[in-house]
Amino acid sequence: MVHPIAEANAESPFGTLSPTEFYAHHSVTHSSEYITNSRGLKLFTQSWVPLPPTKIIGVVAMIHGYTGESSWFVQLTAVHFAKSGFATCAIDHQGHGFSDSLDGLLCHIPDINPVVDDCIAYFDSFRSKYPSLPSFMYAESLGGAIAILIHLRRTTPSWNGLVLNGAMCGISPKFKPQWPLEHLLGVVAWLAPTWQVVPTRGSIPGVSFKEEWKKRLATASPRRSRARPRAATALELMRVCREVQGRFEEVDMPFLIVHGEGDVVCDPALVEELYKRAASKDKTIRIYPGMWHQLVGESKEDVELVFGEIVEWLTKRAEQVSSSSAD
Repeated sequence: MVHPIAEANAESPFGTLSPTEFYAHHSVTHSSEYITNSRGLKLFTQSWVPLPPTKIIGVVAMIHGYTGESSWFVQLTAVHFAKSGFATCAIDHQGHGFSDSLDGLLCHIPDINPVVDDCIAYFDSFRSKYPSLPSFMYAESLGGAIAILIHLRRTTPSWNGLVLNGAMCGISPKFKPQWPLEHLLGVVAWLAPTWQVVPTRGSIPGVSFKEEWKKRLATASPRRSRARPRAATALELMRVCREVQGRFEEVDMPFLIVHGEGDVVCDPALVEELYKRAASKDKTIRIYPGMWHQLVGESKEDVELVFGEIVEWLTKRAEQVSSSSAD
């Protein structure tokens, strides 16, 4: 099954179609709504569900990354999962996409825990519509760390599996701010938490998407922040990496890791460490030679390879869970 990115162009994820035409073309229904979290922020949520005769075999909750949103590349992958038989949902984190921002600041996450709370509340609400179906998380970049933290909360119902795509278990040394700023970040964040002072070694789209037209599509999103990370956000992201790394042994759910060997944003060595140390009995890792951070940004052939393996993994485990429940 061809990933819908094949129909996009440098200006629109939907190519030459309108969103309505795009969903109809792929035989999925789409809905969106705002929810209000405990902090009074309105958060944008979306869902994609396959139309008959495709049978719904499971649920997938998608978690986007630091500069991501649910309405651009993530949406194309959501449609891909829905076409494959999964009722799929996603939420824009605070300060991302169409969601409200904290104090009016885009992409500002000085504390990851409220974001984890938001995901759990929305995902559980969506999963309650399909109580008898297996459910999975699919997470990209920072979303990978968020997904691991969700798993470690041990909420019920439990999740049946996790797909980590370019997961942020550790920021690559090739992308971190140069010394000594990394070591002074705590002081800077305390003195000026919202100061956009943190330089990175290259723009995220520039080092994430290999195909040039996909880089242009990434930067074409009107809701994508191009600003430097704020001091408190950068400090929190580094803290989250340390927390997740310190708890790798606690991860015991089935998971699939897909990661580009050439990823200079999120360190491939750290997901390899997760794979080695995790207690999961069902775990798979695929490190793709030469591929970058955003695997959807690779060539058409490589996109089909990666996402074909993801859908195969999800489908097999959804069938296994359903078969076990029926016995």
